[in-house]
Amino acid sequence: METGSKLGVALDEMRTVFEGIALILRQMTASLADACAESGRVSVPKLDERQVDAYNLSVLLSRAQAGRSIYSYATRRPEDHLSVGYARLFVGELTRDIVQAVLFDPERWGMTLEEVQGLLERHALRRFMRLALAPESYADVARLMLVLGVNDYGLDSNRDMIRQQFRRFATEVVEPVAERVHTKDELIPPSIISAVAELGCFGLCIPERFGGLQPDNEPDNLGMCVVTEELSRGSLGVAGSLITRPEILSKALLKGGTEAQQNEWLPQLATGEKLCAVAVTEPDFGSDVAGLKVTATPAEGGWLINGQKTWCTFGGYADVLMVLARSDTDHSKGHRGLTIFLAEKPRFEGHSFEHTQEGGGKITGRAIDTIGYRGMHSFDVFFEDYFVSDENVLGGLGGVGRGFYYQMEGFAGGRLQTAARAAGVMQAALDKALTYAKERQVFGQPIGDYQLTAWKLARMGMLTQVARQFTYDVASLLDMHKGQVEASMVKLWASREAEWVTREAMQIHGGMGYAEEYAVSRYFVDARVFSIFEGAEEVLALRVVARQVLQRVIDEQV
Repeated sequence: METGSKLGVALDEMRTVFEGIALILRQMTASLADACAESGRVSVPKLDERQVDAYNLSVLLSRAQAGRSIYSYATRRPEDHLSVGYARLFVGELTRDIVQAVLFDPERWGMTLEEVQGLLERHALRRFMRLALAPESYADVARLMLVLGVNDYGLDSNRDMIRQQFRRFATEVVEPVAERVHTKDELIPPSIISAVAELGCFGLCIPERFGGLQPDNEPDNLGMCVVTEELSRGSLGVAGSLITRPEILSKALLKGGTEAQQNEWLPQLATGEKLCAVAVTEPDFGSDVAGLKVTATPAEGGWLINGQKTWCTFGGYADVLMVLARSDTDHSKGHRGLTIFLAEKPRFEGHSFEHTQEGGGKITGRAIDTIGYRGMHSFDVFFEDYFVSDENVLGGLGGVGRGFYYQMEGFAGGRLQTAARAAGVMQAALDKALTYAKERQVFGQPIGDYQLTAWKLARMGMLTQVARQFTYDVASLLDMHKGQVEASMVKLWASREAEWVTREAMQIHGGMGYAEEYAVSRYFVDARVFSIFEGAEEVLALRVVARQVLQRVIDEQV
């Protein structure tokens, strides 16, 4: 491995490289903003004419943000060869892909070939890529990984103690039941739910004054990410997603709930006395919530909900559903006509349920068969004149028509949490791949000694650590009430990479990776859901990341 002095040079070179790729990305963004601008705003029709460009730019911008996180992490520990090695590999790959994007068709991005080549030379991009992306660089990192094993997390002593506590819980309590729940498509064992409640997990995002673990005046998204990652490492379906729904509802309640609603619901959510599910998605409307059709019509003392929701995870066992419904019949109002209702129901086990209220209102549900992410069960839910009292309108009468805004408060945290879940699944896959690569011998030597396997292991380790540090950085931003776009970026990027990491863990296992008796097959099918839920990657890229970043550029030009 290189000496510390050479690693220092690598960090200096990365600083120069970042300056070069930042100039390229700035020009690409400005060019697309000019093409999509109309009367000082991003024109959605014009943006749709450049969907492929907008999608690719969003991914590159998200990766660049991830690159800043791992570079910053490495600069804080320059003697940590593994962290610096990860940063060098990631920045090298990032540079290569950005250069390729403009070198092929520079005019598309408002540049000339001469300008691109000039940037390559002035910022030593070509030289850096040649050194950083050499097979020897990956082999050096892989050798360190095989010796050191797990990644350094860079946490303070208190949070690292929490991480170790939940790692033990995931290893000793969650993992032993994970395969059975997955292969038999069972519900999460009640013992797991009780244990998670006793550990205080449901109250991670609830202030202490309501019985949660979060300081009253100091958000702690980082603590939530640490716990989520370790639970997901044990099993995404059995434990990793248990605290997502209470977090979404809790943040919506803290944002817009009345004092009475906060005092009633938050303590019950914090202890797990009340379990919740989120009913937002509809068969024809997923991320496009402005078009939702499920209706809520006024009735004496409350509202009647009618229509179908889908992908309502944990909808059967939950005591209350956070339902986003159209309370205004004027569809032209879009998201301004939506309201959140807390629809209570009994708990049900199994793959279907049905409940009829005394007044005749009815709710039914059936579980959707999925290739992975089993344990919580995702439901199609049908409402037929299902009554919800005025007291259960989030925000009271003042919350009517404001449901979209309350929901978005929770969904930013949900996207961050998805990135943490992805990091946990990636780490689980990496752990198994490292162990197998050291033990499995082919043609007389461990497969980890072969160059191609080393390249895969190095990329797996690098992507896992980048996902983790990117997630931690965005958590810190959200703690400061910033980082809404970055939360979408980290979800977009980490979800994509989790698929590659889990795929390669299967591949390293060879034929056994395809067998259900090996956990890596579960990691792969579980990872596939990340790019779909909590905002599909295409919608995040086009309607959130691209749209907001381009609007920022347009505003700066005014």
